[in-house]
Amino acid sequence: MVLFQNLPEQDSFLEAMADAAKSVVDYFKGNAVYINVMKNISIDCDCDAHASAPCMQDIGILASLDPVAVDQACLDLVYQSNDPGKDKLIERIESRHGVHTIESAYDLGVGNREYELVQIDEK
Repeated sequence: MVLFQNLPEQDSFLEAMADAAKSVVDYFKGNAVYINVMKNISIDCDCDAHASAPCMQDIGILASLDPVAVDQACLDLVYQSNDPGKDKLIERIESRHGVHTIESAYDLGVGNREYELVQIDEK
């Protein structure tokens, strides 16, 4: 297994992703809604044509006017989950320093890491 956690190149890539996100947020000037679908959660990127099978049960759909807040909420829900598959996902996130994108976006002023989670349906 290759660990990216301490590689400067990995952090630079994640920071570039945050910078690209800032460009999109700035372009739409508050006229966008950010929706994250936490379904079929795999350890691989959804861009991977041969992604691993889902490792966690579905959590739900989150939406926000703040892209950083919605990503932070998703991350927090994974960590708070009782799902036994979360360990695989958390290992993948941490080994690739995945939270750094959220940190960088926050540092760039893209959004806020604080949020209020409001559930609109009942199970």
